[in-house]
Amino acid sequence: MNRTVYLHIGNDFSVDVRDIVGIFDIENTTVGSCTKSLLDRSEKEHRCVYTTYDMPKSFIITVKNGSEKVFISQLSAATLRKRLDNGGF
Repeated sequence: MNRTVYLHIGNDFSVDVRDIVGIFDIENTTVGSCTKSLLDRSEKEHRCVYTTYDMPKSFIITVKNGSEKVFISQLSAATLRKRLDNGGF
């Protein structure tokens, strides 16, 4: 039996764990020009999804059917990791 597991990333947003490329701490990763460039490009190409308007703490990169999306979350990368370890909740 195949069971799809979703990771709850904040508010009413969940993503299929099979689509996750990476979960990143926004504060530690946005100092690099590559990360800034990735986030800027995602924003310009309308591939950025904001799960909240609170202060963002992490971003999640997903790829599904060759299409990339970046989810901006108010939850920390550590919290999301714990949720992954607990089956997505």
